[in-house]
Amino acid sequence: MTDTSQTNGEGAAKATIESGFELVTIRLPVIATFAALVIGLGLGVAFSGSEIPEMMREGVALVGTLWLRALQMTIIPLVAALLVLGLSQMVAAASAGKAARRFIMLVLGVGVAGGLFTALVLPLLLNVFAIPQEAAGFVADGATDSQEVPGILEFLKSLIAPNIIAAAAETSMLPLTVFFALFAVAITRLPAAQGKTLLGFFHALANAMLLIIGWVLWIAPLGVAALAFGVGLRSGGGAFAVLGHYILVVSAMGAFILVLAYALAAVMGRVSLLKFAKAVLPAQAVAVSTQSSLASLPAMLDSASRLGLRSSTSEFVLPLAVAIFRATSVAMNLAVALYVAELAGISVPFTLMLVGIVVALVISIGSVSLPGSISFVVSIGPIALAMGVPIEPLVLLVAVEMLPDVMRTLANVTMNVAVTSAVDRSRGD
Repeated sequence: MTDTSQTNGEGAAKATIESGFELVTIRLPVIATFAALVIGLGLGVAFSGSEIPEMMREGVALVGTLWLRALQMTIIPLVAALLVLGLSQMVAAASAGKAARRFIMLVLGVGVAGGLFTALVLPLLLNVFAIPQEAAGFVADGATDSQEVPGILEFLKSLIAPNIIAAAAETSMLPLTVFFALFAVAITRLPAAQGKTLLGFFHALANAMLLIIGWVLWIAPLGVAALAFGVGLRSGGGAFAVLGHYILVVSAMGAFILVLAYALAAVMGRVSLLKFAKAVLPAQAVAVSTQSSLASLPAMLDSASRLGLRSSTSEFVLPLAVAIFRATSVAMNLAVALYVAELAGISVPFTLMLVGIVVALVISIGSVSLPGSISFVVSIGPIALAMGVPIEPLVLLVAVEMLPDVMRTLANVTMNVAVTSAVDRSRGD
């Protein structure tokens, strides 16, 4: 998914959060997965006009389906663990003082603004620049048979689940998100020893799920190639055009956050646009080259110094931002879910888009620092499920996430510096 403060690409990526919890190191075959997508689509296109034995077709589909299910089975326990860890960390941060509370209000404000922009603009954008007709092949036959978009009354009833186990079994993400958000807040109100025990449990659960996901991602090229082959058979050469269209549309939602960062620095940080642009440029260069907010932290601190911000502010806000703030997450993650809905021919009403914004906001805060290939499915899957959108296409879109992730990191790093300037200015001269 997403820039989540870790470097994407081949090699090891370690996910950490400021509270001291450290998640396991996993290896991400990003380049190999992207190559598998291209090869799978290419072979599918090449054989799209040929007679393929039914057994061969079903065998390839089985490989892709099993890999997809192996990835899906970890979503709920991992989301639950990360929500508890991330939200408990945010609650702890909010008690650190006025500067922390101002920062959290800005985090929420940016998330809501990005979500509303996507909900209002993306449907218009897709009307003007429609998804290529070949996009239908990205959703397998029958994938949306059980998908229903609930009305507003059904949504209100679904906020609270009478049986949380049943909700998990039915992958009802909205009541699960509400429950674990409340659970995380409750943990912060427990005696220290009890809270530490529960956080330790969820930390261990997150690590266990990450290990399983690491094993599943190890064979990601095989699974993605199998799924892509089926898409190529159904869509033909237009599948590549769909991916290019997707990258541009989703990146455009991230570009809004980038522009918003400059506006925030100018209005709330009271910094001239030219001065801000010059100061943040080195951090942006690091962000684009590394696709990592964490790797960009030293450069962001230098940018804050160039802007004349208090070191006491920047040295507190920027590390906290790297840990719990992903400015583009709500806008771009909601955009991915709505794009998949369009692929599947599902019309999502604005009321359910608001539901998606709420879920996206909570998930983004609770996702802590995970490598993009993991957080893509973990963060967007719950949004899609909450809106009745199939998640099957996500495993193909994750293979090209390395490209939109450049925009994610660039906008995230720029917004981190902008928010720091706003927090520093709010402290007074």
